Amino acid sequence: MIKSRLCDLIGIKYPIIQAGMGPFSNNNLCVATANAGVLGLLSTSGVFNKNDQPWIYNDFVRTGEADPEDDMATVLEKVLKRTYRLVKDKGSIFGINVMVSTEVLQASHIMIDMAIRVCQENPDMKKHFKVIYTSAGDPLGWKDKIKGAGFTWIHIVPSVKAALRCKKAGVDVIVASGHEGGFHTSWEPVHSMILLPAVVETVSDNETLVVGAGGFCDGRTLAAALIMGADGALMGTRFLATQESDFHQIWKQEVVDAGDRATLVARGFVGPARWLKTPRSQEHARNTLQKSPGVFLGTPDDYTTLDMSLIDFEIESMKATFEGNKEKALMAAGEVAQRIKDMPRVDDLVQEIVREAETVLREVPKRVLV
Repeated sequence: MIKSRLCDLIGIKYPIIQAGMGPFSNNNLCVATANAGVLGLLSTSGVFNKNDQPWIYNDFVRTGEADPEDDMATVLEKVLKRTYRLVKDKGSIFGINVMVSTEVLQASHIMIDMAIRVCQENPDMKKHFKVIYTSAGDPLGWKDKIKGAGFTWIHIVPSVKAALRCKKAGVDVIVASGHEGGFHTSWEPVHSMILLPAVVETVSDNETLVVGAGGFCDGRTLAAALIMGADGALMGTRFLATQESDFHQIWKQEVVDAGDRATLVARGFVGPARWLKTPRSQEHARNTLQKSPGVFLGTPDDYTTLDMSLIDFEIESMKATFEGNKEKALMAAGEVAQRIKDMPRVDDLVQEIVREAETVLREVPKRVLV
């Protein structure tokens, strides 16, 4: 059985992380992936959307067994307790993905404070709710709060420079996210074949683990990550297209049906985002070129300078996705969408990934002479 330092650190069976994809709920997917032996991550971005995107918020509340009248912290508390209840008997491990970008920083503190309080009030939960995964922001300043509460801290980065900042901040596991990844991606297009080994060479040691993200979807790519020196792989789009995934059926089916060169990059909520290629996303890309050209030039902008019609277009399109309106939907996905051809159950998928990775790794010495 494949095992890495990541497995030992957080107690999972296989060195795979299910990405905490949003903005829609992934409450059911997280349970399924955790119970399949990988690290399941709950998305929390849907909890930020009570006022501006209530259709997302209400779905997050419904699948998390919370109440629409609950405040943000109470919703997360109920989601965490539900997840714990559904994974504890199998000894499964889960965490939360919290965006810490400037635009949502106040909400980020509420989410992490609640996570800490829930575990303090429910000591047995600490055996299963072990990880806080931060994204889309600066890691500095979070160490005392997250690690001080006993959580393993994971942060995702798009560059070696950002990985060094994670090292300085005291992050336990650094996820090196190549530009192939779905939804929010980096301002500069550095892909996994370059980024992952560079981050491994720069920061991996006895105290800091590295995980690859962007382009990983099966046993062959998991094996590649391990061979490049990573401690595991994070997979988003591959888990999106599963039977237990909470994402709308049209979104999942579009991933399965995607063919060669199936994605493009256009503006997203917090920067560049990778979308499935459709007439709607192509329109969004054209608008991005006119109104936020930095997405294609590597020059960041933010809500103080951005033409907000791009964000309005994205919100309208996300609502259409939620409602099953394929014509107006924007659906995020990584480049791996072109390699995904089925919609299996999560446990079957994980077992197949692990079997394939084992086969590939066993074959390497037979195929290569050193």
